[in-house]
Amino acid sequence: MSVLTLVENWEGEFKKTSYETVSYGRKMAHKMDAALIVLTFGSKNPGDLVRYGADSILNIENLNCETTSNMDIARISSDLIKDKNIKNIIISNTNFGKSIAPLIASMLNTPLISNAVSHPTQYSPLIIKCKAFSGKAYVEYESNQNINIIAILPNSIGNIKEDKGKGEMINLQKKLDQLNKKIEIKSRNKSNEKISLTEAEIVVSAGRGLKNGDNWGMIEELAETLGAATACSKPVSDMGWRPHSEHVGQTGIAINPQLYIAIGISGAIQHLAGVSGSKNIVVINTDPEAPFFKAANYGIIGDAFTVVPLLINAIQKHNN
Repeated sequence: MSVLTLVENWEGEFKKTSYETVSYGRKMAHKMDAALIVLTFGSKNPGDLVRYGADSILNIENLNCETTSNMDIARISSDLIKDKNIKNIIISNTNFGKSIAPLIASMLNTPLISNAVSHPTQYSPLIIKCKAFSGKAYVEYESNQNINIIAILPNSIGNIKEDKGKGEMINLQKKLDQLNKKIEIKSRNKSNEKISLTEAEIVVSAGRGLKNGDNWGMIEELAETLGAATACSKPVSDMGWRPHSEHVGQTGIAINPQLYIAIGISGAIQHLAGVSGSKNIVVINTDPEAPFFKAANYGIIGDAFTVVPLLINAIQKHNN
């Protein structure tokens, strides 16, 4: 009996979420007295996963996450899961995970538990806490099935812990059936963001209060000073001030940073749905009645064009 984690990478390099899923799987494997198998596609340094608990690493050498279709990744994963007597499968609830996990669940005819925010409180039956209703509530799911797929929310489980595994390395080659290939990837456009929104510990976000896209320089400067990612509200991306890849909210990206700074954003319920998992929220707004203040841990009533430069200056002095 084993636990399996499916990890993602970009251009062969692991993402932070990869280490999160392996660390999560290691703890689950300990509780179940099971081995932890890690499945990866085209990784440059698969041995890095040993530090976080991988007992066996199955590296599909000739395929990668960028050019292999979701259906092919799911099919290969499902076949390996059947062969290895896997009990539970862990995957991060990123865009990659959201695409792959339902396909695997369908192929294996097994439950998919998504948006997990904690380790299981019980293993037989499996009981696990998850977010629901766009982050407005928590639920506990119970499953008595032999195989379960668990998709964990990035940045929601806590610190990534090192716990060295046995580290058996198995490199594999897989051939794809070109005759039945219904989906072909023509191209991929890589985001130019310095820090991935879903992995960022700190996010600086702004809305229509900045008046136009030309004023975004101070937002980027604050983010750079803090080592943060940048984000925006939906109206801002709709108006073309910022790319849609930075839109956080119910119809955008859901994030769970340690610190979320919202500047000139009123705090509509659709936006709150995407950032409610933030551990700390700081709101800067001229309107004392802005709904966002009700969700904030800290609030500053003031003009962003005055407050943000002062904040940047204070942080820079502190860093020096």
